[in-house]
Amino acid sequence: MTGRIQMFKPWFEAAEHEALRQPLETGWVGPGPKVKEFEQRFAQYVGAQHAVALNSATAALHLAMLVSEVKDREVLTTPMTFVSTNHAILYAGGRPVFCDVEADTLNIDPREVERRITPQTRALVVVHYAGHPCAMDELVGIARRHRLTLIEDAAQACGGTYGGRKLGSIGDIGCFSFESKKNLSTGDGGMFTTDDDRVAERVRKLRWMGISSGTWDRFNNGHPGRAWEYEVEEVGFKYGMNDLAAALGLVQLGKLGRANALRRRVVERYREALEGVEGIELLDQRAYGQSAHYAMIIKADERDALSDYLAAHEIESAVHFYPNHLLPIYQPYAARLPVVEAEWKRILTIPLYPHLAAEAQERVIACIQSFAAERAAGRAVPQAAGL
Repeated sequence: MTGRIQMFKPWFEAAEHEALRQPLETGWVGPGPKVKEFEQRFAQYVGAQHAVALNSATAALHLAMLVSEVKDREVLTTPMTFVSTNHAILYAGGRPVFCDVEADTLNIDPREVERRITPQTRALVVVHYAGHPCAMDELVGIARRHRLTLIEDAAQACGGTYGGRKLGSIGDIGCFSFESKKNLSTGDGGMFTTDDDRVAERVRKLRWMGISSGTWDRFNNGHPGRAWEYEVEEVGFKYGMNDLAAALGLVQLGKLGRANALRRRVVERYREALEGVEGIELLDQRAYGQSAHYAMIIKADERDALSDYLAAHEIESAVHFYPNHLLPIYQPYAARLPVVEAEWKRILTIPLYPHLAAEAQERVIACIQSFAAERAAGRAVPQAAGL
């Protein structure tokens, strides 16, 4: 088998193509009935009272920070995430406080969270790294004891569970990503989930410029002649999802269980084949939950060399993520985090998506095994020559 093996790849089939037909034919492609249906079905799926569809997880995180009132307050967070998580804190005028992670999962360490709480701490944001659930019982307990708003960044974790509950429904707020490579993809998009009626109402207004009701609602509430009538009580944003994205989302939600099961099968094969390979270490999978398996991340003693080796064999790989606290923008909030600073230099993301062909996966496995064997042989030769 030849050809480049992508690291991520969205899984769109004929049903997604067909789903776009109705909004295109009706001419209503903005926020409308498809968005409403997607919100209702997603809330039911996750187990939340409310789901508010948005144009990105970044928007969801920003609104989560705003409604959590973090301005001039501290937010406990992880550096092992895409910068959106922590940019959202800055957007809302908060101060990120970086916590170290568990070496075996790379999720935020509850002991570090507890240690860094101060009277200025307002919220805690946790990221389910690569789709694997954080230690939510401990984190929920910490948040409740210290009266912190608990925000789940479930951008990488759609469909994952903790103790039988869907990730994104355990904290006070859940934030999801439907970006092109995610488990559930709408090309781009996001969702905000909560059980709080007042928070949900406010977020619905904030996503559409602070306007009291959406355009679809005003033109379809029985009084289209007065559709210009609305209120604006605070400055909002243009963060809403459109019906094209929602139409895709409805199809993707319907096949999410199947997609995640296929991801899990790929991960199980990787783990079987790479367990015990010299210089390669696998992240832990805790028994308290089920990962969404967004990404397959390994640790490699010679990470950069392995990445180059894979590239030479037309296999994509990358690093997720460069620790945020080491980026220039976050230097005012820098902290010494020894676990992150050691472990991130070893992590490497290798190809994973539901429809990754078995032949392609075996190429990836064989390439990693070959690299390890060549390195081991190279180290053995000088030793033998000196005997």
